[in-house]
Amino acid sequence: MATAGAGRFITIEGIDGSGKTTQARMLVTWLGRAGYAALGTREPGGTEAGQTIRSLLLDPKYWRLAARAELLLYLADRAQHVDEVIRPALAEGKVVVCERFTDSTLAYQGYGRGLELDWLRQLNQYATGCLTPDLTLVLEITPESAAARKFGPSLAMGDTSLELADRLEREHLDFHRRVAQGYQELAAQNPDRIQLASAEASADQVQARLIELIAPILPARQVS
Repeated sequence: MATAGAGRFITIEGIDGSGKTTQARMLVTWLGRAGYAALGTREPGGTEAGQTIRSLLLDPKYWRLAARAELLLYLADRAQHVDEVIRPALAEGKVVVCERFTDSTLAYQGYGRGLELDWLRQLNQYATGCLTPDLTLVLEITPESAAARKFGPSLAMGDTSLELADRLEREHLDFHRRVAQGYQELAAQNPDRIQLASAEASADQVQARLIELIAPILPARQVS
C-alpha cells in the first residue's frame, strides 16, 4: 500500500471507453473542493518521457508490436512515472488519482495477451518498487457498450477502419471481452483493494458511487 501517514493512492481501471478519464477528472475536482490536495495523472503518459512512450504504444502503425515489447514499454513508462510523479506526490501528502496502473498490465497483457500472470506481477513490483494502490476502482461496462459510447452504435471495437481509433481500440472485440473478464477476476482475488462500479449509468451517478467508495480511505485531516 501507499506509505502510511502520507498521501493516498487511488487508481481507476476499466476497458477502453469505460469513462476513466471523465471520472478521474471529476474525482480530482471533488477532492479539491472537499479540501484535499489532489493530483490527477495517467498511464501511459504521466511524464514527459511517458508521453513519447504513449504515442508509440497507441499508434496504429505499430500494430505488429510484439506482446513482450508492448509490456516492456508500459513497464518503462510506469517506472519513470512512479519515481518522477507518484511517490513525490504521496510523500507530500497528496491524494493521487491515476488512470491505469499495475492492474492494467494484468488485465491487458495477462488476460488479454495471454502472458503469464505471476511473471507480470513480479515485473510490476520491480517497476513500481512494490508500490500498491490504497484503492482501485474498476469501471464496469460491456465492450459492446464501450464501443458504442466511443464510436457510435453502428461501430465496434476491432473495426480497423475507425480512423480515430488507437492501436488498442482496434483490437478484436474478443480481446476486450478477455480484458473485461480479467478485471472481474482481479477484483475477486483482491476484494480488500479492488472495488467494481458500474459505468453504465450517467457520469454524475457513477461519480457519486466512486465518492462513496473512496470516502473510507481518505485522510482524516483536510488541508485548507
